[in-house]
Amino acid sequence: MTAYADDIYGWAMEQAAALRTGNLSVLDRENLAEEIASLGRSEFNRLVSFYALVQLPILKWQHQPSHRCASWAVSISTHRKHVSLTIADNPSLKSRLDEAFERAYLQARHDAIRETGLSPAIFPIDCPFTRDEAMTRPFIYE
Repeated sequence: MTAYADDIYGWAMEQAAALRTGNLSVLDRENLAEEIASLGRSEFNRLVSFYALVQLPILKWQHQPSHRCASWAVSISTHRKHVSLTIADNPSLKSRLDEAFERAYLQARHDAIRETGLSPAIFPIDCPFTRDEAMTRPFIYE
């Protein structure tokens, strides 16, 4: 068997084959358990990322009205869909939606400060809109 530390791809393929054939005695249980847990964390982090991608153009929309553009509205809509699909694919994430949304705001605020060049004081420390508002409020560029 390939060692986890030497070749993770080879290790993963061997572990999958052992699981499929029922050869449980050769499984690297500790590393296998960690990889499975990591997969779950990855899905949560993906949700956080999509929420941040919804929040960023909303912050710019609120604080730079003269710069509003269709691409911001499209970005909000697109990433809302990604959020919805991620939750549909991982229903157990529903218990962590508020946590994901709050974590996402830290990144969105940071990115908004960098992208707009506006003073950090303009962007509140706590998210100025609810998760429901971020996911349902219409943003229409005309």
